[in-house]
Amino acid sequence: MLGAGALAVALSLTGAVGPAAADTVTDTITVGTYPSSLAITPDGGRAYVTNQLSDTVSVINTADNTIVGAPIGVGGNPVGVAFTPDGSRAYVTNNSSSVSVIDVATNVVVGDPIAVGSNPYGVAITPDGSRAYVTNYGGSSVSVIDVATNVVVGDPIAVGSKPIRVAITPDGSRAYVTNSGGSSVSVIDIATNVVVGTPIVVGASPNGVAITPDGSRAYVTNNSGSSVSVINTSDNTVIGTPIPVGGNPLGVAITPDGSRAYVTSQDDSTVSVIDVATNVVVGDPIGVGLNPVGVAITPDGARAYVANIFGSSVSVIAIEVAPTLTGTPPAGVLGQPYSHAFTVTGQPTPVAVTLTAGTLPLGLELSEDGVLSGTPTEAGSFAVTFTASNGIGTPATLDATLIVTAAPEPPSTGSLGSLEGFGS
Repeated sequence: MLGAGALAVALSLTGAVGPAAADTVTDTITVGTYPSSLAITPDGGRAYVTNQLSDTVSVINTADNTIVGAPIGVGGNPVGVAFTPDGSRAYVTNNSSSVSVIDVATNVVVGDPIAVGSNPYGVAITPDGSRAYVTNYGGSSVSVIDVATNVVVGDPIAVGSKPIRVAITPDGSRAYVTNSGGSSVSVIDIATNVVVGTPIVVGASPNGVAITPDGSRAYVTNNSGSSVSVINTSDNTVIGTPIPVGGNPLGVAITPDGSRAYVTSQDDSTVSVIDVATNVVVGDPIGVGLNPVGVAITPDGARAYVANIFGSSVSVIAIEVAPTLTGTPPAGVLGQPYSHAFTVTGQPTPVAVTLTAGTLPLGLELSEDGVLSGTPTEAGSFAVTFTASNGIGTPATLDATLIVTAAPEPPSTGSLGSLEGFGS
């Protein structure tokens, strides 16, 4: 049991908050001709890349960034790709007006191509895995596929002009569709498959769209505006002014922790990184292959994969985040078990936590993953400094004064007096 006494703690979070020192390209993988989009399996083990002019999908083993097997033949001009939540199937939009379904276990196309609208482009699957939403660029509509039967359900949903990409909120309630011909975003109510409200006006020629993990924001790349618009999904209004990025931005992906958005800029052959908390671009643009388009981030947030459409390649970016170290350790009591886990973040992991100044109370020790534990055998006040480091940016430090109090005296039970003559 921990003591209830207050502990005076002074925090020094040097380098604890902020962007990575420098995300770096660690690998370049040759794929098919004109790679456009990519998606990563829910378990993070594979990346699937659509090769538009090869009419194929390449599969990358993300453990070693090698190509798995031969390219998978799909329909003509494959563009978009998305996985079912269980990772069993990949849905690929063929700009030749169909959708191919790949069995991920075998990397074989199953069934016949699913006929949808004209020039299908983007695809997203509901979190419950029941529906796939496909944008029909030439039809200014969205088709809905029943994933259980791979049959299109209902009529195409009319949206704005030349819809390109689609993203679905984490709760599965709404789909956000970028209308490149109308400089707007349409919102579809998933329950009814009806467009709700008026189109949301964003920048010129919107293309990519991604929604934060908490569902509160949608980030939209404005292809002709060299900017990113941010939509508040609670009321579907645009927040602030567009965020300037590189020329001809197309793809956008958000880290699993919701802290940053990665945006491909085709004209500059770079990737810009936006701090989601401030909506400000952080650091210098990251140089990748020639004319990047699609971008996807691994589920652990450690890497971003970028499809370079004119480079016939995929660039792999190591996402590097300076460490943070937070937490207020409580007071301990002499002779009683103690445990406190600091909150430690950073990428790459592991982030090592060490004691860099002062001395811990006898009986306590600090593990490298930031857990202070043991049974204190000396009371007193101990000024210490903890440091978290992972080789990225400035190590985070936390100064604290640990207090161990003496065990309280047991309560007095009083005197019962003499029992002589009791009962007589």
